[in-house]
Order: sequence, then C-alpha cells, then structure tokens
Amino acid sequence: MEAFLTWLAMGKYALYVWSSFGLTVAVVLLNIHWARRSFRDASEVARRRLAMRRSDQ
Repeated sequence: MEAFLTWLAMGKYALYVWSSFGLTVAVVLLNIHWARRSFRDASEVARRRLAMRRSDQ
C-alpha cells in the first residue's frame, strides 16, 4: 500500500502531474461533447433542407 501511495504522490510533482492529467481528461470529454452537439445540429439542418426540397417538388 505504501508503494501505491508513493506512486500517487509522484515525488514532489504530484500537483502538476494530476492537475495536468485532469485538465487533459476534461478537454477530451468537452471535445467529444462539442463534436456530438455539432453533429446533431448539422443533422438537424440537413433534415430541414431535405424537407424543404421535398416540399418544393
């Protein structure tokens, strides 16, 4: 158990290492969220355009 706690502490760099890790995870998750939202919005615009084309014909 002591070895694991020592590993978690990362020497004197734990604050830098874990905050960098946390920030990276947050950015990746936000990127996934924004990509899904952008895809959903683009799909909705495409559906509306198709519906307008079909109603014009």
